[in-house]
Amino acid sequence: MGINILNSTEKGAAAVEGLRREGFEFSSHVCLMMSSRRSEALAFSLVTGINLAMARLVDIWDSIGILEDQRVERMETVKKHIEGLLNDMITEEEALKERIEVNIISFQRQLESLYQEMSLEPYKVEEGLTVLQMEKNLRLRVEALLKEKNDRLKEMRNLKQQDEELCEELCATPYYIPTGSLPSRAQLQEFRQHIKRLTEEKNTRVKVFTGLREDIGRLMAEMGHEPETSLERESVCNEADVFLLTHENIKALKLLLCQLQVKKESLLSTQAELKERVASLWNRLDSPEEEQREFRGNLQGTLSDQIAQWQNEVDRLELLQKAKLEDVIIKIRQELVETWDKCLFGPEQRAAFNSPFCDSNFTEELLAQHEEELVRVKACYEKARPLLDTMEKWERTWALFQDFEKKALDPNRFSNRGGALLKEAKERVKVQKMLPKLEEELKVGVEEWEQREGSAFLVRGLRAMDYISGLWEEHRLQRDKEKSDRITKKGEGTPFKTPTKRPLRVDITPSKAKKMPNQTVLRSTSSSSSTSSTLLNVSGKPPVNSQKAQQRNKGLENSHRTPLQEFNSEKKHLRIGSYSEFTSELSRKASHDAILNSTAKDIL
Repeated sequence: MGINILNSTEKGAAAVEGLRREGFEFSSHVCLMMSSRRSEALAFSLVTGINLAMARLVDIWDSIGILEDQRVERMETVKKHIEGLLNDMITEEEALKERIEVNIISFQRQLESLYQEMSLEPYKVEEGLTVLQMEKNLRLRVEALLKEKNDRLKEMRNLKQQDEELCEELCATPYYIPTGSLPSRAQLQEFRQHIKRLTEEKNTRVKVFTGLREDIGRLMAEMGHEPETSLERESVCNEADVFLLTHENIKALKLLLCQLQVKKESLLSTQAELKERVASLWNRLDSPEEEQREFRGNLQGTLSDQIAQWQNEVDRLELLQKAKLEDVIIKIRQELVETWDKCLFGPEQRAAFNSPFCDSNFTEELLAQHEEELVRVKACYEKARPLLDTMEKWERTWALFQDFEKKALDPNRFSNRGGALLKEAKERVKVQKMLPKLEEELKVGVEEWEQREGSAFLVRGLRAMDYISGLWEEHRLQRDKEKSDRITKKGEGTPFKTPTKRPLRVDITPSKAKKMPNQTVLRSTSSSSSTSSTLLNVSGKPPVNSQKAQQRNKGLENSHRTPLQEFNSEKKHLRIGSYSEFTSELSRKASHDAILNSTAKDIL
């Protein structure tokens, strides 16, 4: 019966294996059933084998003729042998089971300790596992955690070493991890970020330090400055490790660089003063150009060396100057006059230095007085240079304006057909626009200067705006005088007669001017660039005599008083204080006093 069961079981297993090879799949339950059947078949075969063995033994004993007592004894021996073998196997398997259970308990404890130490979530054992599978899973998990623990400790040691080096160079606070503790994954990540930040900070500071050290070394080399303090020596030292990359040291280097830059600027200023002094002495002593070029060509070395060379040249020239005091003082006086002219000084301002200027006793003391005065006047010029430049520009524009006024009285300019009149008109408009702008700029600048300096800004002895008003007043009086002379000359001459053959040059086109009997269109151009047309009756009557014209002008002047005229009411004539006032007055007079002349000479 046992043999049949074994055969049927083996046939079933073989059939299942054949179906698997053909692609059929079986569930775990079926496989478990098949494996259990195989174990049962093996158990039956074991029993069958023992039975067959015992039957064979009985046959042998029968053939030998062993008695029943001896057979029983021998069977008991076989039984003891088999039972002992099975008991030993059972004992070993039980011991194995106990070891596995002990290992499971040990692995579970290790896992709890590792999870707590490594800050991980507890491990959840899968349900439905056998003891052997559970032991295997726990063992593999413990091995993985121990490997991770060792990796963390190794990485932490490396990171700590890097952190110590960086913190020592940067004088920074090391990253804190409790001693003897295992860092978590988050702590290791933060540690890595900390090392990364320190590395970037180190690179930044090294770059700044390198740039500062190069700038400091370059400045020292340019100036010929030798390191004096420990900081200066460390900053130019070739060994970069000597200098700690702390914020305090970087600030100290920046401060040192600023100090060296200030010192260089001071040396450059000293050099510029020495150059100016040497140039002045060369000019006073009429030094040859070849000698000057030779000296400039021999300049070499650092900034300090060049300053020493310039100083030696100043000392040499000053010794020559003492031997030629008279020529030098005369040269300084010429330079003083030029500087006074540039500063627009008036007679009273120049008279303050009249006594030394006229002194003929040429001594070193007199030379020193002249040099002090020259330095003072140059300082005044530099202080007021923007206003003086604006004033100079206004005077140039004023000269152009007067030149245009003179050209306006020249009748020959109408015979020029080369486009000169158009060009002159454009230039006149430009000048007329520029004058009021410059006067306003001067007015604002002078007010600010006087408020800042606490003194009046004088131009040739007068306040700036009074000086400009005086020129406008002088110009107005000159125009009135020229006009009176023309009227007197016409009153004393022959009666007015219109020329018959000379064409009248006017700016009005025929399409815009209506021809009227006994009338002629006359365009009068004023200095304010405003053009007005006046229709005058030319029926043959002589022009008004000069006395009546003067009375009429006087009446007009009395009826058009300005605030500036009321301020200077003690003066007899109207005072024009700016270009706008002048043009308005000129336009008003032109509209009342325009007189026709065939040559356009009297047109204003």
